[in-house]
Amino acid sequence: MTNAENVDKTEKTKGRPQYHIHVRPGEVGKYVLLPGDPDRVLRIAKYLDNAKEIAFHREHRTWTGEYRGIRVSATSTGMGCPSTAIAVEELANVGATHFLRVGSTAALQKGMHIGDLVVSTGSMRLDGTTQYYAHPAFPAVPDTFLTQVLIDAAIQHGKESKCRLFIGLNASSDAFYAETPEFQKMITNHRVLNMEMESSAVFTISHLHGLKAAMVCAVSGNLATGEVIYDRENTGLVQGWEDAIQVALEAIYRYETGGYEQRSTQFQPDFDFSERYYPKY
Repeated sequence: MTNAENVDKTEKTKGRPQYHIHVRPGEVGKYVLLPGDPDRVLRIAKYLDNAKEIAFHREHRTWTGEYRGIRVSATSTGMGCPSTAIAVEELANVGATHFLRVGSTAALQKGMHIGDLVVSTGSMRLDGTTQYYAHPAFPAVPDTFLTQVLIDAAIQHGKESKCRLFIGLNASSDAFYAETPEFQKMITNHRVLNMEMESSAVFTISHLHGLKAAMVCAVSGNLATGEVIYDRENTGLVQGWEDAIQVALEAIYRYETGGYEQRSTQFQPDFDFSERYYPKY
């Protein structure tokens, strides 16, 4: 009879070719944009110099290039927190440290329209994935300094374009078709701006691993007003994606060149990342 030993997946995969995203150490920059759709990676790639495809496996497509001299990658997460968590974990395993989700989102408040941008200051954890990472009461919040430069870049972009910006809390939900009108109303009454499906995983996992994360999304429709498009191309959303990508890339440049990493380190303690939370099953 042999002794059984439980497998630590993180230790087994760190610093090696990754099982799901098929990326190797050194193939991505420390900054990674995270769209959901693999096709949207190509939209990001056109803004990068010397861009090339690194891998395309399952829902995870990765390109790497340079933006204003800074090495930047883009990896699609697929839909929902489970595949997003895998992408963030495996990208971190090969050296990525800063994650900017550039996604689509449903607005929940009046006055928000298709193509508007939303920068998140925190996410309601309505997903099933992060319960394995953190206590139920733990908040899913982005990095303060990375979010600040994202807001600044979005405000500047809004002065130069027609897109409008909203800043506030969002919700991450697992079940697109289970978001009933009653459920939507409950979220709306919490003064939440928007609902999407990935940010709670990005924020929670990044924080617990000592990584940085932020999110800017384009509004795809408004569930509170009925301004939705499901049966034809959503041209307003397409323009919103372009705006969000440009804002995220400009935020990376500002963060990298503005001394924000040093400032962030100055105001944080030396966490012990060898310990982790274990939920009761």
